[in-house]
Parts: sequence; structure tokens; C-alpha cells
Amino acid sequence: MQDYGSAKMSEEEQAKEMSQAYWDLWNPDVQARIDEGIEQNRKADGVFTLDDVAPGAVVEVEQVSHDFIFGAHIFNFNQLGSDECNQRYQALYGDLFNSATIAFYWKVFEMEEGKPRFVGEARDTADFWNAVEEPKKQPHWRRPATDPVVDFCEKKGVRLHGHPLTWGNQGWHIPDWLNEKLPEEYRSHGRYQANGASFKDMDAYFNQFTPAELEEMLPGFTKELNYQMVKRITDITQRYKDRIHSWDVVNESATDYGLGVMVPGDQICKSRYGLMPGDYDYWSFKLAEEILPEAAKLNINDYNLGDNYVNQVKTLQARGCKVDVVGAQLHMFKPEQCTAIAEGLKYHDPEELFETMDRLSQLNLPIHMSELTITAPGGDLHGEAIQAVIARNFYRLWFSVKHMMGITWWNVVDDCGAPGEPSVSGLFQRNMEPKLAYHALNDLINKEWKTRTQVQASDEGTISFRGFRGRYRLTWTSPEGEAKTAEVELS
Repeated sequence: MQDYGSAKMSEEEQAKEMSQAYWDLWNPDVQARIDEGIEQNRKADGVFTLDDVAPGAVVEVEQVSHDFIFGAHIFNFNQLGSDECNQRYQALYGDLFNSATIAFYWKVFEMEEGKPRFVGEARDTADFWNAVEEPKKQPHWRRPATDPVVDFCEKKGVRLHGHPLTWGNQGWHIPDWLNEKLPEEYRSHGRYQANGASFKDMDAYFNQFTPAELEEMLPGFTKELNYQMVKRITDITQRYKDRIHSWDVVNESATDYGLGVMVPGDQICKSRYGLMPGDYDYWSFKLAEEILPEAAKLNINDYNLGDNYVNQVKTLQARGCKVDVVGAQLHMFKPEQCTAIAEGLKYHDPEELFETMDRLSQLNLPIHMSELTITAPGGDLHGEAIQAVIARNFYRLWFSVKHMMGITWWNVVDDCGAPGEPSVSGLFQRNMEPKLAYHALNDLINKEWKTRTQVQASDEGTISFRGFRGRYRLTWTSPEGEAKTAEVELS
């Protein structure tokens, strides 16, 4: 574990940077409810029998890993401009973070048709990025080749999460070369121009036609669209079958579900993003399930956490899809959103957060807070304190929820987000100096939520203790004075 020293502000001093109205919302009753949930849902009692231990011998109990996922994306692998910064960044994985989200965004993953960026090239090395003066102008900024990242995480014993397989977003995901396969006479309709904007209504021109009419108008493109998306999922999942532990199979599709555009039997879908294969959420899950081993977790992921999302998951399950985990995003990309929270506005307050978790918990599936962005307004110490307090309370609340299985921070380093994302949402400054939010999370993950205790062996050689779920190292001395160790799982 890296030693960054003490935080520049104590937890008590940070609390004073928040308004009284904020603490009225995050009041002692709420904190007590959170504490009770953590005790009930994140801890377990264990009884273990040890060999060669004397009755009454003292056994040291030390938790060495969590069952709960504390993750972050690893999009800036080797890209931070100096060996020192890269080393500090990489040291976080296996220390603060036990899970890494790996980028498979199609637009940059396969910039040239048929040439997916699995294997690292010269442009993926630290030497390349250390010499680049304006890294954000490189097309593969935040999109490292995947093999080197997978290899790194495996060596560190870090859990791997692939993100995403299917997503309709034209700006961030769908490659330009695929849209260029649309007949030229249709490309003038703005959505299909290179680097077209996303998150807009379907172009009025295409919206006037039914899916059947579009398929008749665009038979070649319809066939190619379906073929390329199937090929992409097949190529990626076959390569990493037994290596990547979970996947966001379908990303941000709940709005399309609510619009009713993903229709069984259709070959093309009038998605809010543009043209997509028909029924794309269903067939993406079925294809991934066919290729991947049973142990691989198939996630659905969205920021739209309303009833449409819940109903979409229920529909997929009713149609026989293996949906293992429900992903939930919360991005506060505007610094003023965190300022409003600090001032005590009822925005992402405990009542709202618990209501959202209760809604998703209806599905009786594990919930992954898959993408979390919290900014430090102003980028000064006051803003850092706001970010740290919000982060601490959000993590505590979600950690207390029965169905929650993990929380993933999004941008780890300031000024390393995508265009339009805040420059001050990292846990570290751009030079990899820790911010208050880093210390807040490290104190929770590596101190408060890790069990360390001593117990005495019974006459039968058993020990019992209550602790956070995870893996433990037990250490004791045999009657002959020999040092003994064992590892056990508390689940």
C-alpha cells in the first residue's frame, strides 16, 4: 500500500465545509440506518478449526481481501506522461481497487475495419505517451489496447470487467467505417456523418419509416449492421473467455426499451441513437451467454434507473436471458451539482438513493454501482472537501444495501476524463497527488472496512469471529513454537 501521509484536512474539518441543511438530510438516523445495514449485509460470522493449535492460543486474524468490489476504470493505463505517474496509477489496482473496468468502446477499439486493437503497439507504450505533448488529441486517449491491460490486471490479481459489448451511441461507440457503409444518398442525414452527435432524437427522415420499410430500403446496410455487431461480440468474448470476469453486455438501452423500438423479429431498430439491429438487447445477451463460460457475469448497465429499466430486465429474464448483475450509473458531470448537494438541496439525498436501490432490488439480482462521478467544485481545498464528504456518504450508503455487490469510481485522475466530463472529478490531481476523496475512500476500504482482530482457540482448536466478508490470513504459534498460517474465506 502506498503511503501518501495524512490528508490535508481531517474528516471533522471536511464536515464543516458542508451546510447544516446537508447534515439535516444525512442526519444521525440516516447514519444509524446505514451502520445497521453494513453490519447486517456486509459482515458474517465464521468458525474455523485449526491444526496444531494449543487451547487458548492467540490467533491473529487479518483480512487480506474483500468479497465486495471496489473498482475503477483503467482507461489511462500507461498514458499519464511520466513513469512515476504511471507507477502510482498502476499501484492503485490491487491496493485501493480490486476490480478494473477495461475499455472496449468500438469506435477506437476497431478504428480500422477488421483490425481490433487487442495487441499493444508502439503507440500504446508508456514511451509513446511520455513523449506526447497533447495526449487528448490522440484518437486512442483513454482507450488502451486491451491485451496489455488484461495481462497487467491478472498479474496483480485484479478482477476484470469489460465495458461495453453493445451500445448504440454514435459519438463514443459506433465506428465511423460502419456508418460509412450506409448508402451515400442517406449519409447526408446528419446522424450518419462521421463523429455524429449522440443523445438526440432519431433523425426525422428515418423516423418516418417503419423498421420493415427501412430494412427494404437498406437491405445491404441492415445485413452488414447485424453481421458486424455479432462479429464484434464473438471476436471479443472468444478471445477473453476465461479471463474477464464480467461484462457490460448491453449499455444504456433502457430508454430504447421504454420507447418500444426493440421488437422481436425486426432486423433493424429505430433506436434513439440511430439505426441499430432489431431486438439488440435480447440477442446480445443470448450470444454472450452462448460463448462465455457460466462463471462469467453478464451485466446490463444504465443511468436510466426508473421503471423502464426494471421492466426491461424482467422482460429479458422472461425471454430466457442470463442477466446476472444490474449496473447503475451516477454521473455528476457538472461541479454545480455537487455544490447544490453541499448546500443541502434534495438532490441525490439519502431518501432518493435508498428509493432507487429499493426499486432495483425488486429484481433480486446483485447491483453494481458501475460508473460514479463526483466532482470537487472549484478544484480548491473547499471543493475537495465537498467531494470527499459526498463520496464517503455515498459509499457508506451503497455498502449498506443488501443487493449491492460493488462500486466503481469512474475517472481516477483529474483532467483525464472524456471531452465534456469534469476536469476535477478524480481522486488524484493530474500529477498523481492524492486528493481528500482518495483518503476518504482509502480509510473506508483499507481501514474501517477491513477486519483485524485477535481471538483465542478453544479446547477443540476452533476459533470464531465476526468480520467483513472476504479472505483472511490466520497466524498463530504451534505448541512446539512453530509459526503457523492459514487462509480462510468468510462468506
